[in-house]
Amino acid sequence: MAKLSPIESEFATTEEAEAYDAWFRARIESRLASKAPGIPHDEVMARMQAIIDRRKKG
Repeated sequence: MAKLSPIESEFATTEEAEAYDAWFRARIESRLASKAPGIPHDEVMARMQAIIDRRKKG
């Protein structure tokens, strides 16, 4: 179990980094293979702006 420096990685060990990488890649692959309709860019940006605005107020 190799320890990682916070300068190198946000993970404490190479095992944690590799596990996250495997999870992330699997999630992306499943999303790319999904037949569900995508969300239009303008709608995503509007949702993100609403989140930002709420956080600025709170």
